[in-house]
Amino acid sequence: MQTKEFFNLYSHDFARVAVGVPTCRVADPVFNAAETIALARQAAERGAVLIAFPELGLSAYTCDDLFHQRALLEASKTALASIVDASVDLPLAMVVGMPLQVDHLLFNCAVVVSGGAIQGVVPKSYLPNYGEFYEARQFSAADCATSEQIELLGQTVPFGPALLFEAANMPLLRFHVEICEDLWTPIPPSSYAALAGATVLINLSASNIVVGKSRYRHQLVSQQSARCLSAYLYSSAGKGESSTDMAWDGQALICENGELLAESERFSDASHLICADIDLERLSRERMRVTTFGQSMRRHRDEAARFRTVSFLIDAPLDRRLPLQRRLERFPYVPSDARQRDERCEEVYNIQVQALVQRLSASGISKVVIGVSGGLDSTHALLVCAKAMDRLKLPRTNILGVTMPGFATSDRTLQQARQLMQVTGCTASEVDIRPSCLQMLKDIGHPYAAGHEDYDVTFENVQAGERTSHLFRMANYNQAIVLGTGDLSELALGWCTYGVGDHMSHYNVNASVPKTLIVHLVRWVAETRQIGESGSDVLLNVLATDISPELVPGKLADVPEQKTENVIGPYELQDFNLYYVLRFGFAPSKVAFLALSAWGDRDAGRWPEGPHVPRNEYTLAAIKKNLGIFLYRFFKTSQFKRSCIPNGPKVGSGGSLSPRGDWRAPSDSEAVVWMDELKSIPDD
Repeated sequence: MQTKEFFNLYSHDFARVAVGVPTCRVADPVFNAAETIALARQAAERGAVLIAFPELGLSAYTCDDLFHQRALLEASKTALASIVDASVDLPLAMVVGMPLQVDHLLFNCAVVVSGGAIQGVVPKSYLPNYGEFYEARQFSAADCATSEQIELLGQTVPFGPALLFEAANMPLLRFHVEICEDLWTPIPPSSYAALAGATVLINLSASNIVVGKSRYRHQLVSQQSARCLSAYLYSSAGKGESSTDMAWDGQALICENGELLAESERFSDASHLICADIDLERLSRERMRVTTFGQSMRRHRDEAARFRTVSFLIDAPLDRRLPLQRRLERFPYVPSDARQRDERCEEVYNIQVQALVQRLSASGISKVVIGVSGGLDSTHALLVCAKAMDRLKLPRTNILGVTMPGFATSDRTLQQARQLMQVTGCTASEVDIRPSCLQMLKDIGHPYAAGHEDYDVTFENVQAGERTSHLFRMANYNQAIVLGTGDLSELALGWCTYGVGDHMSHYNVNASVPKTLIVHLVRWVAETRQIGESGSDVLLNVLATDISPELVPGKLADVPEQKTENVIGPYELQDFNLYYVLRFGFAPSKVAFLALSAWGDRDAGRWPEGPHVPRNEYTLAAIKKNLGIFLYRFFKTSQFKRSCIPNGPKVGSGGSLSPRGDWRAPSDSEAVVWMDELKSIPDD
């Protein structure tokens, strides 16, 4: 991949689209066309390849019986001709609304224009004739038409409601157009269009405004985009439409698979425009993943077969540097909005608690053994245990917490472990594992037992294994289960020791919770004072502690020799990589492009101040380096650990790594294709 290609959003299967809401004049097509062209030029300057305008925008929607006046119909054609002429120099496709007489009938139409040509005409399928609407008085519905192609401005063009428009040089950009009321029906035409292959659905609407309608439009557009696994562009008429009996707010929306990407200002006094970058590959991969979409295609293949495809070139800016202009969460597992983040934390916490309650109830076991290190993961698992005991109406003393200091345990984490067990009210114990570890090292002939400072992986794992042995034997002795503490991020990177506590347990409530989310779960518990004021102080201290396995003695007291992120990369970046690799299967080059778009510049004020709050920026070289660490560990060295992890609840749509759930993979596959693709990314 060339450098200029990497920095262009179209190289990564994004498409910038727009919705324009021009100021109009009733029955003045010349004025309306000029406003339309002006907005189209703005969209082209911003790099958009597709723009949609309101229903009957060239004539205005509120012409009523004026639609049967020949002068207005001819003037609308003249206005269309000016748009066609303007399109010669505009590298995008325009979708405009106008009245059009075909075979002695009048139709409410959407006309697709690109490259100096009319690509097709789509008549409205459903005509509202209730409340304030009387469209059946002037227009005929699409199924009244007998022609499949028409002569328009000297061109022979496709005509009909079942048309798909495909950009030949952007194969994932295939769009369908429906008009206003079409979306309000039980089965909108766009539903079948999506099954026929449309990834972008467009609605040319007029849609007068009444109380509550704006919110309903949100729901309608969002849900249709979600059901169809598509993007949805929605326009509505703005200033200038007749207010004889109606009012207009000019709302425009762009949604992608249920997510709102852009919305216009309402009740604007001027023509206005919104743009958004839609991820065509993401939509395509979702359709591949959600197999019921394919089943729907099979069951409705007769309806889908009616669609004809119109293919044409869009002279898009594919050869220039064009950065992504789409809001990307730096932390895809953690909402940046404080209210949504609190809601997410509360829901995840309750999912984990409910799952543990069910496991204990089903097994008839009332006690839990948990190793408490004073670090982040075991802290959160202990909090889940405490709430589960409350739900079961069992004493928290049924939680058997044990901290097991070893050769490198710091005074800080040891003190935090003791405090955590105290404030949660569990039964606390402490076991110094150094004597038993030293015996094991002697038994196997390790140099450390002879006085040598040999801190190899065996030295580390003897400590981890000794802790695990104690946990399981304590569980046996007390008729309890061992609760695991390892998280999703550690599983993804293989940052866990096979068969020991951060990998093996009887049940693991953290199994599908990434590290960046655990940070905010602990913070949320602290901020909501769920374990009291003193407990909150302890939790904040845990959050301020460096993440370390504490298995190798340090040169300075209370300063860990090992810092996890120095080895495997920053969790904030690796969780970003995990989300897009696991959830969408994107190629490394696209993941890097997204990471650069999200992390390449600082966005102050999005996160509250405090420990573990990221303030980092990453260069492309740093992103590439850390992505390489992630890809090699994820695809090459870690699957054998994930193939035998214990049960644990899936908490989010971002996926889990359970071999019984979201992720099934061979333990001995290669990482070659990912590492080779990584090499295509420029360093700067």
